[in-house]
Amino acid sequence: MQRKAYVPGVAALLAALLAGCTGGSTDGGTEDNANPGDAGTATEAAQPGRYRTLPEPCGVVSDDTLDSLLPGIKELPDEERRAQAYEGEATLTYDTDRKVGCRWKVEGTTATDHLLVDFERVVSYDSSVSDDSQAELLFGTKQVAADLPEPTGTPTASAGSPSGSPSGSPSGSPSGTPSSGSPSSTASPSADATPTALQPRTLDGLGDEAFVDDALSSSGSTAEQRTVTVAFRTSNVIVTIEYEEQPATVGAVPDSKEMQDKARKLASQLADSLSG
Repeated sequence: MQRKAYVPGVAALLAALLAGCTGGSTDGGTEDNANPGDAGTATEAAQPGRYRTLPEPCGVVSDDTLDSLLPGIKELPDEERRAQAYEGEATLTYDTDRKVGCRWKVEGTTATDHLLVDFERVVSYDSSVSDDSQAELLFGTKQVAADLPEPTGTPTASAGSPSGSPSGSPSGSPSGTPSSGSPSSTASPSADATPTALQPRTLDGLGDEAFVDDALSSSGSTAEQRTVTVAFRTSNVIVTIEYEEQPATVGAVPDSKEMQDKARKLASQLADSLSG
């Protein structure tokens, strides 16, 4: 189903920030007649962002968290393969002070899980635009690209409550809750509609701004793959988590609530580590 884009305030924010980046005299002659002696005091340089470096991405996710997100990791037959799976694989980067990432992939008996964690440190090259403002602009663009659907009026839980289900709203997932210790998929293809409380949406209480996206897709006769994306901004750093699961059984549907819970819990941990 095609989403109806919902970007409250984002378009206005982007317009305002872009205007600030490109603003200047519009009267055609004021700048030419300005007093040259005032040039050095006309504009005060914008403040740099809080962060000057980025964490080591493959070491920022704990083994316990990887056990939860990638349950098949414990099924790997030997210690060497498990160790390699925990280490992950760094994404290609040309400047580790500006952009770093790490990805993990584990094939289990019931599902294949992927995890990507990406950090981007934003630096403004315009002395009149702060690093934070530039990061806010880029995050707004990212949120627009996510094409979040318009809320239906149902209250949304804050990021401090990883369940994503507000009090009094249905806490069930579109495909039921799996038993403890099992992967987050279940063979219930008739219940793949995402409840309102789990729809893609903005999040409160996570960094300076955040959102979660949730997409279910299938290819031909293969099992449906769910991708949950959680992105947040803290000062001039943007963090993106992509968590994917594809069941091994055709007709099985990955559980939206459980995957969102896990991705949002990891996002909270990463936000805390940046703040520490």
